[in-house]
Amino acid sequence: MAALLAIGAAPATPPAVRAWQTDAEGRQRLAPVALRGAPTGEAITIAIRPERRYQTMVGFGASITDASAILIQQLPAARRAALMRELFGRDGLRLGFTRLTIGASDFSPTHYSFDDMPAGQRDPTLARFSIAPNRATVLPTVQQALAINPRLVVMASPWSPPGWMKSGDSMIGGTLRNDAYAVYARYFVRYLQAYAQAGVPMRYVTIQNEPDFSPKDYPGMRWPAKDRARFVGGYLGPALERARLSTRILEWDHNWDQPEQPETVLNDPVASRYIPGVAWHCYGGDVAAQARVHAAFPGKDTFFTECSGGGWRPGWKTGFGDMVQNLMIGSTRNWARGVLLWNLALDPRGGPHKGGCDNCRGVVTIDPVKGEVRRELEYYALGHLSRFVAPGATRIDTGMAADIPNVAFRNPDGSIVLLAYNRSDGAKRIAARVDTRIVSHLLPSGAAISILWNASRG
Repeated sequence: MAALLAIGAAPATPPAVRAWQTDAEGRQRLAPVALRGAPTGEAITIAIRPERRYQTMVGFGASITDASAILIQQLPAARRAALMRELFGRDGLRLGFTRLTIGASDFSPTHYSFDDMPAGQRDPTLARFSIAPNRATVLPTVQQALAINPRLVVMASPWSPPGWMKSGDSMIGGTLRNDAYAVYARYFVRYLQAYAQAGVPMRYVTIQNEPDFSPKDYPGMRWPAKDRARFVGGYLGPALERARLSTRILEWDHNWDQPEQPETVLNDPVASRYIPGVAWHCYGGDVAAQARVHAAFPGKDTFFTECSGGGWRPGWKTGFGDMVQNLMIGSTRNWARGVLLWNLALDPRGGPHKGGCDNCRGVVTIDPVKGEVRRELEYYALGHLSRFVAPGATRIDTGMAADIPNVAFRNPDGSIVLLAYNRSDGAKRIAARVDTRIVSHLLPSGAAISILWNASRG
């Protein structure tokens, strides 16, 4: 933690431009590096044009799943407080966006909803609704995060309705029954009201995590696009209005490989008026799908809401490079206003979980026996933007070099941030230019660099 705190320790008069680098081997991890002035030889030039503006940023972060919250709450109080400050505080990663699960996901110790009933019984009045399963772990974790960062944006997604609302009477598989659409909309309202009363307002919800996937061993269900549109337009949207809730509905919450699904929902005029944006996951397709849907619906926002690291992305060269290139750079260049990874914390065995992924990796790994915290490569990938790009920053235009994917932002205070990644097999000298200010740097293969220019006084 000391190394990260050093990043946030600004001198009384900071230099006009500073930079931090992470290399392909993980030897440098958000390490301060010296820059040179204008290059004297050949260099790849990245021209930053602040006058060309795109989306305004909400933030970067990861999901506070049941697994993450359990592990964080099991830490000794002082260690837990230090970790939360490191993750959400100004001298740490400055995470500003998180996602909760409405009921259980695969990263929960049990498959629960907030209104469970014995087999064969129903609760159409939601008399037994309660967020009690979250009160010992998830709720205090997100409350502490908000106490550290009051600007934290919180969203939530269900993996399944309560089983009694579904065909099959189970949270695993099945579909939402037609006669349960109205009560399921009220279930969302009750959840949002309960969390708001606990001091956790929800900025966004999605109506179903990964609605084109029905897992066999944990909660989930398929929900076709036309039926999602019917639920949003005829039930949930009006229910939120009646309850005077400002929570906004994001469509899709699944992979890049089926852009026609959110397009179908957004083409429904009744549903579309309740949907300000689309949420995306990374597990199929290409990030360019985000730009396709944005081009078709330029008035709708884009959010990237889930991608996990894990055993399929081993090592720094592969795992770190994928995270930086495809998510931090790729998703934001393709209109994402927020970027969320999956579990904020997991244990050394990739749990606790019940079904689903058995080799996922959290942003941090917490050993509940030793009480130790290990910062994973995803931590540093997030940090290359979360540390430097403030809420309300605007993405600005940059030239795209073949071997150096990059993205840039202008913060509300006028400072400029550039993130660049070298995906070539050899070191490349880059020259980054903002108006008349030019810096250069020899960027190693597989390395990422964040460059921060202070606001110009000219």
